[in-house]
Amino acid sequence: MAQENNFQQLKAMLRGELIEPTDANYNLARKVYNGMIDKKPAAIAKCNDVADVIACVNFARENKILLAVRGGGHNGGGLGVCDDGLVIALSGIRYAHVDPVAKTVRVGGGSTWADVDHATHAFGLATPSGIISTTGVGGLTLGGGLGHLTRKCGLSIDNLLEADVVLADGTCVTANEKNNEDLFWALRGGGGNFGVVTSFLFQLHNVDTLYAGPMLWELGESKRIMKWYRDFITTAPDELNGFFAFLTVPPGPPFPENLHNKKMCGIVWAYSGALDKAEKVFEPIRNLGNIALDFVGPIPHPALQSMFDALYVPGYQWYWRADYMNELSDKAIDEHIKFGSAMPTMWSTMHMYPVNGAAGRVKNDATAWSYRDATWAQVIVGVDPDPANRDLVTKWTKDYWEALHPYSAGGAYINFMMDEGQDRIRATYKDNYDKLAMVKAKYDPNNLFRVNQNIKPAVMTEAAGHA
Repeated sequence: MAQENNFQQLKAMLRGELIEPTDANYNLARKVYNGMIDKKPAAIAKCNDVADVIACVNFARENKILLAVRGGGHNGGGLGVCDDGLVIALSGIRYAHVDPVAKTVRVGGGSTWADVDHATHAFGLATPSGIISTTGVGGLTLGGGLGHLTRKCGLSIDNLLEADVVLADGTCVTANEKNNEDLFWALRGGGGNFGVVTSFLFQLHNVDTLYAGPMLWELGESKRIMKWYRDFITTAPDELNGFFAFLTVPPGPPFPENLHNKKMCGIVWAYSGALDKAEKVFEPIRNLGNIALDFVGPIPHPALQSMFDALYVPGYQWYWRADYMNELSDKAIDEHIKFGSAMPTMWSTMHMYPVNGAAGRVKNDATAWSYRDATWAQVIVGVDPDPANRDLVTKWTKDYWEALHPYSAGGAYINFMMDEGQDRIRATYKDNYDKLAMVKAKYDPNNLFRVNQNIKPAVMTEAAGHA
């Protein structure tokens, strides 16, 4: 009863809605993108502004209530929701304000990348993001931000100029290169460990229409294409990005009927250079031959960013496993082909995102993101709409990952990780972990923000014997 009364106090402080288990919209409000996640928070605060966020943070701290923060809700491990705690839902803080002269965009913490792409494209501008436009800006950015523009413009964090953050003590600060520099460093790759980011300021680039799209080959071509790709992508011009994938062709337009439901390998290209040079850039690629499908051509940036939205709608079952890869050996290729040929469902896939180019020229210790020297961020995902196939997609993903992990660089892109324990988190941050733990101790000494890939505050880490 005491907690119920406390929530009534919180409700009175909010401009936004406070949703509790007895409310009709509770079950809808607690859902996140991954249908495999089924958590039941004590309350969900749909924050309308920064004042609402401050009230929620203070309430959770003072009442010792578990706190989760949700932007777009796309996190694979479901870290935007928790059992028996308070969820700060940022969807009411949703805007994208473009300054076309400074070439910047200020983005609300609850915005999606579709919001950003829509606002910036009107000015012929863009900033790096992911490959699904319904993804939240906050989660993707704080984890790093891989996508179609990585090789040309770097990660999302490489284009982050500043952030407004509500800290664990309820204060709101701005972090950039001149103010709270240590916090700004940690935010760029350190996830949601340090506070609630209510506003992001990004640098924009002259990106309007790209020459992009998927190019597919028969599964029997996989070894040849992977061997070619491993050499090509490390020496390609920065303007040319391409991630390798195993996939199953959806049974509908625009795909030709003879390819429907067919397992294939492919590369999703994105060329951001001058369009009049695109055909020449792709000439050696098209000369590889035996291309079963070539959908590469001029496409507006927002259309490319949303190309896979309809295929991966919210609510499907997702199980993720990931690693950074420095090289792609012949033995690793054999394992890839073995499991890529055995994808259990139409939506299950494996992607290898290049980290080289502009992103790879940033030093490992310049931001919290610790694998600038990796060649790819690899992710294996078992996906299906049917909860009955949960075990099927999970087993395939785990088996695939275990076969490839010996060839990995050690850690993984945190946005692709499930709940995998402290050893994996340490491996992901390598030499940056201890500094992150110190920053955590300064800004969140009692680990209020712990529903994440958690970095324990330095004092707590030492007291627990690096547990």
